[in-house]
Amino acid sequence: MAFGFRSERARDEEARRAVDARVADAVPPGMRIAGAWAWRLLAVAGVIALLIFLIVQLRYIVVPLLVALLLSALLVPFSNWLQRHRWPKWAAVAVSELGILGIIGGLIWLTVATVMGGYPALVEQSLLRWEDLKQWLLASPLHLSEADIQHWADQVIEGIRADTSSLWTGALSVGSGLGHFLAGFLLVLFATLFILIDGRGIWNWVVRLFPRRARAAIVGGGEAGWITLSSFVRVQVLVALIDAVGIGLGAFILGLFYGDGFPLVVPIAILVFLGSFIPVVGAVLSGALAVFIALVFLGPWQAFVMLLIVIGVQQLEGHVLQPFLVGNVVKVHPLAVVIVVAAGGFLAGIPGALFAVPVTATLNAIIGYIARGEWRTHPHPRVADVIPPTRGRTLRDR
Repeated sequence: MAFGFRSERARDEEARRAVDARVADAVPPGMRIAGAWAWRLLAVAGVIALLIFLIVQLRYIVVPLLVALLLSALLVPFSNWLQRHRWPKWAAVAVSELGILGIIGGLIWLTVATVMGGYPALVEQSLLRWEDLKQWLLASPLHLSEADIQHWADQVIEGIRADTSSLWTGALSVGSGLGHFLAGFLLVLFATLFILIDGRGIWNWVVRLFPRRARAAIVGGGEAGWITLSSFVRVQVLVALIDAVGIGLGAFILGLFYGDGFPLVVPIAILVFLGSFIPVVGAVLSGALAVFIALVFLGPWQAFVMLLIVIGVQQLEGHVLQPFLVGNVVKVHPLAVVIVVAAGGFLAGIPGALFAVPVTATLNAIIGYIARGEWRTHPHPRVADVIPPTRGRTLRDR
């Protein structure tokens, strides 16, 4: 009886397999492949959506930590350089931390002081230029009335507000209150300090969270990502400095002054420097601001010259600096840069646009290094392993 029961079960199993085989044969191979891809893509999309949801919910923690990572990527090499030159570790860390605070505070103070000092003159000159433009439009062959001009101006202002609301929403949501700002500032300060003091120990603790077999790949991928992030930050600072010097020098040559000869060059250069850290969007906005200030204080012809200067500097950045400096470090196609910046700005406003490129470049380096399997033979990558040499020399040889 037991043998007959097993035989009956075997026949039922064979019948079921035959039915499954007929059903599988009825589905075209292309559909089977598409279905296999579809559920895997859905799983990946679900994980990404969950990760984005968690980041949004924890944005008051995530954004300061990302800022701390960017600052640490800039300061850790400097601190290590000081320690190699026989500075005590505490002194190297203190100089690095206090130095970056002093630089950022000085830039903010210069910008606020010059803008506040020239704000009355800016408002007065803007009103005068607006009246000149209205008179020119009223006397033009367009036969516009003053009501038409006012309606057109209201539409322009409303359009500008609508276009920039998505960017400012993220910034306001991150720093909507003084308490959030102070908490984020302190978190940035302490996170940067602890990374400078014991960054290697923090990384080793993170690695120990993964299975033992995966630790070699995690270590190699993490170090490759850190090399990419550090190189990106240094190169981006250089590019921003070149942009600021170029546009600021152009503003100085044109003679952008207000009041009793107080220069507008300083706030323009600082805003261009800070704006350059937001790819695509920052350069456009800071350049447009420089042209607007030239139009208000100097007139249309000088504003046109300022526009040519801004375009020239941005062309230098786009065709020389970005391909040869940033492109060699980021290894992300320019179209992908535009897409991730737009997506970051749409999802998280200004912070999203700011962190889009460094996060993408770092993840690209980590995933590429692990996928290539280089961690099996080179568990601790060097700069030349992550950033390819140019002109026959590695970056370490320069």
